[in-house]
Amino acid sequence: MDRRYYTEHTVTSEEIDALGHVNNICYIQWVQNVSEEHWAVLSKHHPFDSYVWVVLRHEIDYLSAAKLEDKITIRTWVGDTYGVKSVRFVELLKDGKILVKATTTWCLLDKKTMKVRRIPGEVLDVLSGVQ
Repeated sequence: MDRRYYTEHTVTSEEIDALGHVNNICYIQWVQNVSEEHWAVLSKHHPFDSYVWVVLRHEIDYLSAAKLEDKITIRTWVGDTYGVKSVRFVELLKDGKILVKATTTWCLLDKKTMKVRRIPGEVLDVLSGVQ
C-alpha cells in the first residue's frame, strides 16, 4: 500500500525571488504545509487534540529551481518514528523530476503543557498505517 500523500501547487508571482525562481523560504513553507495536510488526513478518524507536532530539524537539498507558473507535485511520507520523534520525507517535483528533497524531524508535544511527549501507541499506529 502506498502511504505517500500527494498535492499539487502552481507557482505564483509572489513566490518568485530576485533571481527569477522560487524563493527558498517558499519551499520550506510548502514542506510545512504538506506535512500538516498529511497529518490531518492520517489522523482524521483520531483527532489527537491533546498533541501538537513541532519541527526540530529541516534538511533540504535544492537540486533544481521552480519558476513562475510551474506546476509542482509535492509528495510526502513518514519515515522512522520512535521515542518523541518522527521523521518525514518531502519531495517537490516538476514533470516527474525531483527539484527539492527535504527530511524533517518532528517532535511530539503535549498541547496543554507544551512539553515533549513520548509518541503513544495509538499515534504510532496511525503513522505506520495500523489503524
